[in-house]
Amino acid sequence: MGYLPQAEELPSGWWLSQSDDLFVDLELTAAEEEISASGINPESYSGNIQIASSNPTTNTIQGPSNVLYGGALYYNCYNRDAVCRFNLTTKRVTSLQLPKGTRYNSKSNFCHLEDCYVYTDLDLATDESGVWVVYTTTQALGNLVLSKVEETEPPKLGKTWHTSVYKRSVTNTFMACGILYATRYIDTNVDEVFYSFDTTTGMENFKVGIIINKVSSYIFSLNYSPVDQMLYAFCDGKMVSYKALFGYSEHYFS
Repeated sequence: MGYLPQAEELPSGWWLSQSDDLFVDLELTAAEEEISASGINPESYSGNIQIASSNPTTNTIQGPSNVLYGGALYYNCYNRDAVCRFNLTTKRVTSLQLPKGTRYNSKSNFCHLEDCYVYTDLDLATDESGVWVVYTTTQALGNLVLSKVEETEPPKLGKTWHTSVYKRSVTNTFMACGILYATRYIDTNVDEVFYSFDTTTGMENFKVGIIINKVSSYIFSLNYSPVDQMLYAFCDGKMVSYKALFGYSEHYFS
């Protein structure tokens, strides 16, 4: 495995690796935060939303992938092949049914050679254009499927793209500037952004070659925020952020 020839050291000591369309700052920011689920009081409140100690309703979140966008929380509906949207203002939940044959309930997770990440059948993502959902279907033979989530009321399924990358060979995905990126497990210290799919051109690239240094062995959730252009990773109880810098290059990894 190699690194892109355009990698350079910045004055601050950060290392920058470059692909044809994405630059990722590989230094962890100072915003690492320990997340302790056991520290949450089951009877506590967040605003006027009570946090329950058990599953109180079928609107419960299933899996680690959920995103906040446009005043609403998007997540995998509990025990359903559907995306739920919780409106933070009205406190109303609506849902978007995914296509027939969509794999759910931990039947087509993100995986690496040793294990799979449970309940990662659906991966919600955000970028500058809105909300996306990554999944697979029986018809797609386990390959990644990407769909745009239209922010209507209720939400609707927008345009859909089919890729040639097998979902179980992927550990995470994220969207940035209309491009889908996929990662794979290298070892306990490193994951690699190895794949991209451009929704504008339909072009796939299996040689992106961006290395992500991890603070723990597994990244259970990885999402890009268009607000601050940061990649946020949840890994083994830690929330870690990576700075993303964007640009174009005529050079490709080989």
